[in-house]
Amino acid sequence: MNSIIIPDQGEPITRPARVGFLGVGWIGRHRMEAMLATGLVEAAAIADPSPEMVQAATKAAPQAKLLSDLDELLALDLDGVVIATPSAQHAEQTIRALNAGVAVFCQKPLGRTAREVKAVVEAARTADRVIGVDLSYRHTEAMQRIKALLKAQHLGQVSAIDLTFHNAYGPDKPWFYDKKLSGGGCVIDLGVHLIDLALWALDFPDVIKVTSNLLARGRPLSNAPEEVEDYAVATLLLATGAVVRLACSWRLHAGQDCIIDASFYGTAGGAAMRNVGGSFYDFVAQRFSGTVTEQLADQPDEWGGRAATAWARQLVRNRGFDPEAEHLVRVAEVIDQIYANPYQP
Repeated sequence: MNSIIIPDQGEPITRPARVGFLGVGWIGRHRMEAMLATGLVEAAAIADPSPEMVQAATKAAPQAKLLSDLDELLALDLDGVVIATPSAQHAEQTIRALNAGVAVFCQKPLGRTAREVKAVVEAARTADRVIGVDLSYRHTEAMQRIKALLKAQHLGQVSAIDLTFHNAYGPDKPWFYDKKLSGGGCVIDLGVHLIDLALWALDFPDVIKVTSNLLARGRPLSNAPEEVEDYAVATLLLATGAVVRLACSWRLHAGQDCIIDASFYGTAGGAAMRNVGGSFYDFVAQRFSGTVTEQLADQPDEWGGRAATAWARQLVRNRGFDPEAEHLVRVAEVIDQIYANPYQP
């Protein structure tokens, strides 16, 4: 077989990685198509309970075996598996795959609690296999530009970070509203992206204090197990002295489909990633100096599959454990703290 060159690496590989896809709904199928487009991955098998989803996925991977579940996938000689199933299954399925010696790329959240995420990361370390999570906003051109500014300290000492993710819609699947299945509401669904984004952009400083306000249908969130928050505000105090403010929601009357914003303010300037016209997909990056705004990045930017393709490159280059996975636990611990002690009037 002819060698394949890894994009951005210039390294030849002798064969594509054999990957199984567990769950091929819209997101799972999109990530599969992104991986296949690199030439680094072949879809060895697909498993999904929906015949309609399987039919749509086989258009992109007609050679893939059609299987029933994870057990059948793991019976094959796979290099990796992509998991895009409901949240309650992520940790258990990922650990099973890792214990079988198979690398994993999983939809967020990796686990419903920090305890679950820690167990996954420990399984990856023990198996010496790479795990990836679809925290895709890191891979937007907008955030890459802002990360570069922060790394070069062009914003000075960062003192404030404002994070916003308001969604004019709510999830359309019932399990999102069952805390046992989802782990929580809009914080673990939407806020996880922005908490990860802020900590990643700042090279994961320690979080020394977390406070939160959680609401459901306009009232403080109760302790009822069937209730999850649809509006949340949280404040994170970092060891650097910086303060992070997070606001996220489902079904907010936002006047547009969504509002997504990650703004960083320092002693020498500011920078922000913001969505355009209510879009879930189109972002700009801007740099601020006093009253002056400079455009850093603009649309279009095909970023949706980049987290998946980054994992594919890791898979073919080195399937071994990546210590960066330990940061996944840090994010999960923050989410646990947001849920642990919300303000109650």
